[in-house]
Amino acid sequence: MQSFRLSMVPVGLVLATGLFLSGCANNPKDPTAGWTPEKIYSEARDEVNAGAWDKAIGYYEKLEGRAAGTALAQQAQIDKAFAQYKTGDKIQAVATLDRFIRLHPTSPAIDYALYLKGLVNFNDNLGMFSFITRQDLSERDQKAAKDSFEAFRELSTRFPDSKYSADARQRMTHIVNSLAAYEVHVARYYASRGAHVAAINRAQQAIADYQGVPALEEALAILVNSYKAMGMMALSNDARRVLQTNFPKSAFLLTDGAEVKRSGGWRLW
Repeated sequence: MQSFRLSMVPVGLVLATGLFLSGCANNPKDPTAGWTPEKIYSEARDEVNAGAWDKAIGYYEKLEGRAAGTALAQQAQIDKAFAQYKTGDKIQAVATLDRFIRLHPTSPAIDYALYLKGLVNFNDNLGMFSFITRQDLSERDQKAAKDSFEAFRELSTRFPDSKYSADARQRMTHIVNSLAAYEVHVARYYASRGAHVAAINRAQQAIADYQGVPALEEALAILVNSYKAMGMMALSNDARRVLQTNFPKSAFLLTDGAEVKRSGGWRLW
């Protein structure tokens, strides 16, 4: 038994040595090993200018480790998040930004980090094409829009004088208007098919969740007509009074079921 164990020792050493040498052969030398942090950052910027976002991300990751604890490492982290955003990797971009905000709460770049976090999930066409194609916004799209809104809201609240806050507020308005309009779009769809309970629920949801947006005019009109269609005249009249108080010149007050020509096109009611 002793001879057997002794005979296995050199074989094991040979195998281990072979695996080690093989690993070294397959592990190419890091070309940035002798570079200064400034050179790595310069190379990363060159890749950004060339549109090679993936390569830039690799350099930024090396720089984060090589220059840890410095302002350059913080810059690399922020720039990496932007590069991840440009590649379409929203999840990683948000994760990078959350980590930056957590690790550097007093950084002068916090306002930009919040702005970029909002921008990652912002969609210019939110709700627009769904109306044209009759496709519903997915829950993921709506969550992304709400996450975007929250990032912009935090930015404009914490840093009202930031150079990014004015744009953030405009984007917040767009998000709220789009989400409210989508809720009304769904309510209108239900109402046009006689599903008045569902139409009332979606219209009420829009009114409860979104204040002071243009879509609320039609949400109230949906309540007026859906309650009326169900024979609930007291509730219909209540909704009409609210509509008249808030939108005294509303064309919906003149129709009772007719088509209404509006600035955004034809709306069936």
